[in-house]
Amino acid sequence: MAVASTVTTTAEPRPEHRGVVTVTVDHPPVNALPVAGWFALADAVRGAGQDLDTRVVILRAEGRGFNAGVDLKEMQNNEGFGALLGANAGCAAAFAAVYECAVPVIAEVAGFCVGGGIGLVGNADSIIASEDAYFGLPEVDRGALGAATHLSRLVPQHYLRTMYYTARTVSAQRLLEFGSVWDVVPREKLHERALELAAEIAAKHPAVIRAAKAALNGIDLVDVKRSYRYEQGYTFEINLAGIADEERGKFVEGKG
Repeated sequence: MAVASTVTTTAEPRPEHRGVVTVTVDHPPVNALPVAGWFALADAVRGAGQDLDTRVVILRAEGRGFNAGVDLKEMQNNEGFGALLGANAGCAAAFAAVYECAVPVIAEVAGFCVGGGIGLVGNADSIIASEDAYFGLPEVDRGALGAATHLSRLVPQHYLRTMYYTARTVSAQRLLEFGSVWDVVPREKLHERALELAAEIAAKHPAVIRAAKAALNGIDLVDVKRSYRYEQGYTFEINLAGIADEERGKFVEGKG
């Protein structure tokens, strides 16, 4: 499946990887997705999980990094709030698709994972990262809020708050120490390591794994969709006040 050359899905052909579907994002230069890209990603992940032959989904990206969030240039080049509303709806759809995917989703993260990327990996079931991977939310520096819901699934509470206020990043190695990343490997070995974990999960009884995914979602302490929607409300307020447009403009112009 391909939508606007942004998202593709491929089934791994090797017998030891039976039932493993890879969803790949490729949107140069930095995988900052436009509105259509977020919805395409949501459709690809959800569609993969709905296929009963799928046992595990690997979510990965081509290029310099995993994900740089929303395409701020698209937002700045559109008058009114249409692009903002579209980006918020698209992100919510993609995050929910990962979380609600009927089978486990492994996030394969290389390089940067920031902004909306945090929403994707925070809702994934497992994370395999490259040694050069780093994670963060620059939202405060862009006049926005959001995805603290998902960052809270990766780092402890006070670490989260400091990261959020300062817009600092955290390394894959640090997340490995926190226990939120399963493994950290050299970039050239990243996909193979993700496939190894996927194959291990895919070897289990598919009905049991699907039931396990549903059960784990059912006992989550936080409703991630409602929590993220609450955050979005504050982002809308900042935009209506005109602050977000000013901060995004600085970033797009290279001054932020």
